[in-house]
Amino acid sequence: MSASPNPVELSFDLAAMRCADLTPLVYQRLFREHPEAQAMFRSQGSELVQGSMLALTIEAILDFAGTRSGHFRLIACEVSSHDAYGTPRELFIAFFAVIRDTLRDLLGDDWSPDVARAWDKLLADIEAFASVLA
Repeated sequence: MSASPNPVELSFDLAAMRCADLTPLVYQRLFREHPEAQAMFRSQGSELVQGSMLALTIEAILDFAGTRSGHFRLIACEVSSHDAYGTPRELFIAFFAVIRDTLRDLLGDDWSPDVARAWDKLLADIEAFASVLA
């Protein structure tokens, strides 16, 4: 497998070699760091919703960090949807950092300075993008 030149994409590629499903790790961290988020998910069927939500978010992240061919626009749609659900904007943005932190823990020593810088820039760019939607 050839490594991606995009450090954000590389972090997902490396994580995929270590973990078949990031969903439980991401949501355990989200609910630990933001317990208020757990009440936003219904008790029945929430695993399917969480998995779908994470998959779409990862697709948007990869596009936002890469070619921006259109999937990143999901972020704008979801900002509006989550605003309508009553999700605080800070919590919406925090979900991206939860994904980053989950990957960082999973990658351990493979979390390079290049990957860290790329994620820092990505999170700042996503926050700026979401803030103009307010």
